[in-house]
Amino acid sequence: MINRLGITLLSFVLCIATYAQDKATLKGSIVVEENADKVEEILVLLRDGVMVKTKTNAVGEFSIEVPANESLQLKFIGSLCLVTEKFRLHANEVRKIKITCNGVQAQVEEVKPSEQELSNHLMPTVEIFNSNTGVDRDLSSTTLTGVSDVVTGSNRVETMLTTLPGVNSNNELSNQFSVRGGSFDENLIYVNGVEMYRPFLIRSGKQEGLSFINPTMVQDVSFSAGGFTARYGDKLSSVLEVTYRKPTQNKAYLQASFIGAGATVDLVSKDKTFTAILGMRYHNNRLLMNRKDDDGYYRPSFMDAQAVLQYKWNEEWDFSFIGNITGNQYKYEPNRTNVSFGGYNASNVSILYNGKEEDQYSSLFGALVSTYKTEQTTIEGIFSAYHTQEKEYFDIEASYLVVDQAEYDNDPLFGTEIENPLPIRKGVASQYSHARNNYDALSLSAEVKGKYLFDDSTTALRWGIKYVHENTRDRLSEWELIDSLGYVSPSNGAFAALHNQQTVDVDRVMAYGEWNKNAYTQWAKISLNAGARMQWWKMSQADQGKVVMSPRVQIGIEPSNWEKDMLFSLSIGLYQQPPSYREYRGFDGTLNPDLKAQKAWTVVLGHHYQFKMWNKNFRMQSEVYYKNLQDVNIYTLDNVRLRYVANNDAKAYVYGADVRLYGEFIQGTESWISFGYMKTEENYQDKGYIARPTDQRLKFGMLFQDYVPSIPNLKLYLNAVYNTGLPGGSPSYVDPYLYQGRLRDYKRADIGFNYVFKDAEIGQDSKWLQGIEQLQIGIEIYNVFNIENAITNTWIRDLSSQKAYAIPNFMTSRTFNMKIALTF
Repeated sequence: MINRLGITLLSFVLCIATYAQDKATLKGSIVVEENADKVEEILVLLRDGVMVKTKTNAVGEFSIEVPANESLQLKFIGSLCLVTEKFRLHANEVRKIKITCNGVQAQVEEVKPSEQELSNHLMPTVEIFNSNTGVDRDLSSTTLTGVSDVVTGSNRVETMLTTLPGVNSNNELSNQFSVRGGSFDENLIYVNGVEMYRPFLIRSGKQEGLSFINPTMVQDVSFSAGGFTARYGDKLSSVLEVTYRKPTQNKAYLQASFIGAGATVDLVSKDKTFTAILGMRYHNNRLLMNRKDDDGYYRPSFMDAQAVLQYKWNEEWDFSFIGNITGNQYKYEPNRTNVSFGGYNASNVSILYNGKEEDQYSSLFGALVSTYKTEQTTIEGIFSAYHTQEKEYFDIEASYLVVDQAEYDNDPLFGTEIENPLPIRKGVASQYSHARNNYDALSLSAEVKGKYLFDDSTTALRWGIKYVHENTRDRLSEWELIDSLGYVSPSNGAFAALHNQQTVDVDRVMAYGEWNKNAYTQWAKISLNAGARMQWWKMSQADQGKVVMSPRVQIGIEPSNWEKDMLFSLSIGLYQQPPSYREYRGFDGTLNPDLKAQKAWTVVLGHHYQFKMWNKNFRMQSEVYYKNLQDVNIYTLDNVRLRYVANNDAKAYVYGADVRLYGEFIQGTESWISFGYMKTEENYQDKGYIARPTDQRLKFGMLFQDYVPSIPNLKLYLNAVYNTGLPGGSPSYVDPYLYQGRLRDYKRADIGFNYVFKDAEIGQDSKWLQGIEQLQIGIEIYNVFNIENAITNTWIRDLSSQKAYAIPNFMTSRTFNMKIALTF
């Protein structure tokens, strides 16, 4: 079957590759509205990430040759105004435009052709489709703008993703997210083309510090929820790709709020050959954890420092370095918790604690990148190292009392004149938890990747090869004791312990190749991406290495003669995920060196539509998808802690549909609403299909950013999410098939108001703001409606009755925050 599919695709490729690319011409003039003078400036045409420049003549006129039948983005950069306009020209067409500048704004209008031009060329059409139009674009990827202003208590780019369709997280304190039914370990994150890593020992979102991505340093963010191309790594679910900006002038950015602070500095040398971004951040979740039902001493401290250095040696060679150091400490001394659960006639649990927890998570990361680039060839060499040291120490005793309100209400003495009647006690017990876990991991990698653009500019070839060595030292020592009225019985499961210590080395060799082609017909532009990935890996405890191959294909069709601006896409591929150390380690702490890669056959059918509404550009993106997963390594999810079974004895499936409508109410800042439906189930050892831990059926998300019409200095930000309840999990060391309840639906809204004293448009004439580029002060309200959302359940047992109680772990309550942002 695979051979037939390959022959069919190859035949299709050979057919569409016979079309040649035609050229068109874009001409124009630049005028200053105040005095109608021409200006001599630089016009920039961005295509395929390559900057094609032309300079206007003495009277402000320009002419540039462009590819026909392709979406193009034109940028005019000058001191008087800024223009960004989209075009598509037919073959041999000559289009004339006039750019009229008025302050920082500009108007672009089309100049009607002469009668002679009409006789020689087709009438022009204006094309506004906004997408990555390069010959080697990833059709599954979407670009997000305005990410640094999104209201999130964590100040993380990842939190913004939870408003997208198909992306789910019920934990506003966590960096982790699930995409279309995948686990937290199935997502790829790249910063400046270098893959990032995440902590290992973290159990709870409130233990997580800052994510690697610093929003103040971000220039571009693109995200693919599935069906991505072969250039990206060996994961099953998604790709988040972040590019940090390259400074153009010396600047400083300062931010401070009740939950953290940050400073970022842009540096540029006089000759423009050296640039640097230096950033430092501090974050503290203490304000967010101020819950009335949870009395305890909580003292976190999350800090990091980043540096991005870039040096342009000559026109072809660039060198860059990206480095990061983190130091996160988490100290917690719980005192008392009181939780009601179960809805009407609910039960209530009161827990008294004794003991404390002290965790530390620190890491060092560095990557050196050398880039050689000409008009047709790009070659990158990347050398990176990542080292993390993590410590998880706790001794906590919990004594709990469970009260059943229903039985209390049905008691025959209820309602009689008895002073202070006692509630019905369903369980009295204590639990003692102990851990001394240490984790030390070092990853070294060397990678070479390249891109070649053929002479016709419609064909591109990408390739890459990477070597990774991973060394992991893991000491696992934890146990749990449950005592009910002094009665302890190991045979009843009252005692559970994990003790293991091991050192593991894993070597990996990865390679990929992609062939990209744009072809043009009289009715459509056709984009094709065909590629494959390979990975060989060997674990030190395994007898021999393993190899996997992952072919992937994307096809896109953009009709050129339709009145509507649309793109249709189809992605088909095999995605295989060789195991990481976390996946090798089973419930009992032992390793399975014979573990195979999980695999997923994935099909994604997409539709993109761009239109105008309220005189603004809007886009609608819709996708339907199906995944068939084999050799699945099932896991349990406890808050953000993943624990794998460490075998390949399961199969699973995922299917669903996503829709997102988005546009720019504020220039350069997107707003959107999204809806998603998904179902995912797994079958372990042929016991039957049950919901996976990430089976998030319905999803609604909204991100809205705009100015308040009556107060133009006031910005409004609204971030809202509704998710149906996730499976509630099961107690440790028991069969999950016996527990198939769900958590309550997740509902949350955050809102923020920023008063802008000065930015690119506002406050330019204020004398007291001279020397300041931007100043704004904001008030934010997290969890506006104070809804109690649960991330997971904590399971407690009464040994006398052998009954297990699921106690919801509630997240943050309503919180107020104030922040200030300054750029100079």
